[in-house]
Amino acid sequence: MSFSRQVIASCIYPELIDSDKMPLDVRERAKTLLECIGGSVGCYSDTIGIPIMRDSVSDFLTRRDEGVPSASGNIFITHGSDHGFGLLLTMLVRGDRSPLVGVLTPVPSQDFGNALVASGATAVPYYLDGQQGWRLHTEELQRALRSAREVCDPIALYVINPGDPTGHVQSRESMEEIIRFVYEEKLLLFANEDHQDILIGEGCMFISYKKVLAEMGSPFSDAVELASIHSASKGFMGEGGLHGGYLELVNFDPSVQIEFDRLISLLGLPIIGQLALEVMLNPLQPGEPSYEQYQEEIQHIRETLVHNVTRAFEVLDSLPGISCEPINGGASMFPRLHLPHIAIHQAKEEKLPDFFYCSRLLEQTGLCVCPGSDLGLPEGTYHIRLCIMTSVDTMEEVLRRLGKFHKQFMKDFS
Repeated sequence: MSFSRQVIASCIYPELIDSDKMPLDVRERAKTLLECIGGSVGCYSDTIGIPIMRDSVSDFLTRRDEGVPSASGNIFITHGSDHGFGLLLTMLVRGDRSPLVGVLTPVPSQDFGNALVASGATAVPYYLDGQQGWRLHTEELQRALRSAREVCDPIALYVINPGDPTGHVQSRESMEEIIRFVYEEKLLLFANEDHQDILIGEGCMFISYKKVLAEMGSPFSDAVELASIHSASKGFMGEGGLHGGYLELVNFDPSVQIEFDRLISLLGLPIIGQLALEVMLNPLQPGEPSYEQYQEEIQHIRETLVHNVTRAFEVLDSLPGISCEPINGGASMFPRLHLPHIAIHQAKEEKLPDFFYCSRLLEQTGLCVCPGSDLGLPEGTYHIRLCIMTSVDTMEEVLRRLGKFHKQFMKDFS
């Protein structure tokens, strides 16, 4: 996004603010931000985030959730998506780790494993229904919870909405079921909402867990402890290297928040990541000099994603032995491989079948895709993860190479 890069560049090199090389609204935004951080990106940050950044998050959440209030005192700026969850878990895991602390974690899912390992918690898998648009069933949550209590102390449920890598977007009905479940079972609710602005399905809408929780009313809105995250790493901004995110705590005891404040203060926060986050949360408004270009870039990204998904479905549907559930949001597709028995048999002598497939794809075409087995899928189901956040030309080349390889692979092992 040009505007965010220009603002960040002007903050790093303030001489740009006094020149005519940047649009007026860029220079004004950069000047305001610099005044809030002491005049230089080389300064240290407040340990839980620059106050104006926390205020920006709070204002953004109140606007997003149509008036559901958000207090800046419940906001913690983080290094990125799961950084906040990892620190929160580190605080909640008992020092002796006996019994193990467990977190119900969706399968398939991305990224959360590192946070669990670092904290000393253990993942308790629950499986999304790949035959029904990756829907989450409360019956599956009950099964996972019963099995977990035999080996650990489950304290939280982790959800990703929109899903990654599955691309599903949860309905309000599904979210209400989950909130009732965590209320009844006295679990914390961790909601990863990183991809909330990437919606692809026609008429698809994102609703935050916080908004649903508030609208459900008492006793849920007063009792369910919710921690939610968002970052500048995903979505239209896509600034993954800048590591700017936030964590909001809802209904947590004040003493817990004080301890979390102390824990997070041990780590320094990057200034530039916070600048990126602030720009994302306060987009340009009509009438500002850069607004038209800003909207054109967002529209271009949205149209590219829709095109990539449409073309990918066309190509995948034409290939034998591949199927894919609808994609409504997020940055990935997760097609299923229906591999021939000969390929499965040979693969099991060397490695997992979808890893076997992906290895050959990489060796023969140069395409690197993630096998579903890396994401914890049960034996007997095979998938690959395809990124759709790329240019049209790149996506066409990916599909061309994948299609050619897959046809030959199926022929060789038929």
